[in-house]
Amino acid sequence: MRHDDGPGPKPRPPCGWLPLSCALLPFLAGHLALYLSIRDGWVPACLPHLEGCTSISRAARHGWGNGAFKALMAPAALLQGLFWWRIAPWLNRLSGARARSVAWLGLLAAAFLLLYVGFLGSEGGIYRLLRRYGITVYFGGTFLALMQVLRGVARVRPRPAMARPLQGVALGMLALGVASVAVSALVSDPVTRDQWENRLEWQLGLWLTAMFGVFAWACRRARSSAVVGGR
Repeated sequence: MRHDDGPGPKPRPPCGWLPLSCALLPFLAGHLALYLSIRDGWVPACLPHLEGCTSISRAARHGWGNGAFKALMAPAALLQGLFWWRIAPWLNRLSGARARSVAWLGLLAAAFLLLYVGFLGSEGGIYRLLRRYGITVYFGGTFLALMQVLRGVARVRPRPAMARPLQGVALGMLALGVASVAVSALVSDPVTRDQWENRLEWQLGLWLTAMFGVFAWACRRARSSAVVGGR
């Protein structure tokens, strides 16, 4: 375990604009697509985070909503891949852990997000399969990359300030995953099950936004104090 009790500054995480872009672009893409699809009559008007009236995919499948979603999510996927690639050497310098897996998990997640975005709106069984695998591997790869970051920062003393909020994000994402499995196993009515799955999907998107927001906050804090860590 690495102990950094000295007064010197710790290395800063990747610059704030990058994780901030990773947080804001998907948030804007999903909600802009939702607004446009409601406006154009593709999906019902509701708050899907609570009512589960539509999934992110349905909200971004047709018309202007599809175009806006793709225009924002394609660069978001590239930026997220770049973020994970850049955070790996930072984690290595901070904790002494071999963090190569963080970069590769993040790049895998970004690649499958691009796959999902590319096939969103297309028809046919093979395209539905590619979309499903794309979003599943994206969420799974991102969560595993986050767990690797948490494993690295757990080695550092004093504990970096980002550790506790990132743990909260990881627990929130894990709880949604468990809830999704429970819904699939316990809810027999297909309409009710679909509504719950839609709610959980939108809420998971919010947790991902929060995760990248924590990284952006940590970078800003590091710049102002020259130390990433609790005091």
